[in-house]
Amino acid sequence: MSGILYVVATPIGNLEDLAPRARQTLASVDLIAAEDTRHTGRLLSHFGIKTPQFALHEHNEREAVAPLLERLGNGQSLALVSDAGTPLISDPGFRLVQAAHAAGVPVIPVPGPSAVTAALSASGLATDRFCFEGFLPAKRPARRKRIADLEREPRTIVLYESVHRIADCVADLVRILGADRRAFIGREMTKLHEQCVSAELGEVKIMLADGAIPAKGEFVIVIEGAGTAFAPDINVDGLLTDLAVLLPAKEAARIAARATGLKRNALYRRLIELVGK
Repeated sequence: MSGILYVVATPIGNLEDLAPRARQTLASVDLIAAEDTRHTGRLLSHFGIKTPQFALHEHNEREAVAPLLERLGNGQSLALVSDAGTPLISDPGFRLVQAAHAAGVPVIPVPGPSAVTAALSASGLATDRFCFEGFLPAKRPARRKRIADLEREPRTIVLYESVHRIADCVADLVRILGADRRAFIGREMTKLHEQCVSAELGEVKIMLADGAIPAKGEFVIVIEGAGTAFAPDINVDGLLTDLAVLLPAKEAARIAARATGLKRNALYRRLIELVGK
């Protein structure tokens, strides 16, 4: 009989967020597959857990799957953890979980902290429908292309960003999505210097520039969706083109925004697209 692969969520900052079931699982399995054994070691030491670890990260995951799968096949149970939060959400582990399913090994989640859902819950933005985009590309041209692809996304958008790129990322978000798009920034969530900011993207850009939001730690960005601005059942295009016959583009966008409740910047960009056709 094979062992069981447990996918265990660990704290994203505050160690006391480790669930009792997760603690029990980490203490009872034969081996813990950890993204960073030093990082996970501190968590285990805090709770007095002596379970041995095996390093499983993005650089060795392809080679590490076979020996871990062999252990599972021999009846050992394993816990898969990442550095923080729920494994596989922008973290390694996909190949191991996929291989375990293919081999008929039971895969059981042990749910708990997740930066995505934590940020969403506090954002004040729509949570009934959302999309998670993880980390945007590091290079500016690729990042701007990805953001442009999301410009008309109606669902709330959740992103991760590193401290080294947060300012450039927000600047590109303002440039493409508009300064008046509502957003939420979760910095160092659940940690000692946690900061949660709800503001328009243009305001977030200013706060990053003047240090009101320090460029320190890890960031989750939640962004308001485009709503129904380009939904096929709303004749926004017709309204914009009719107004553009009589008014300058900016004034036409302003009146259309007042009439529809949609974002003026998004309507202005759409009008420019229409008149350019």
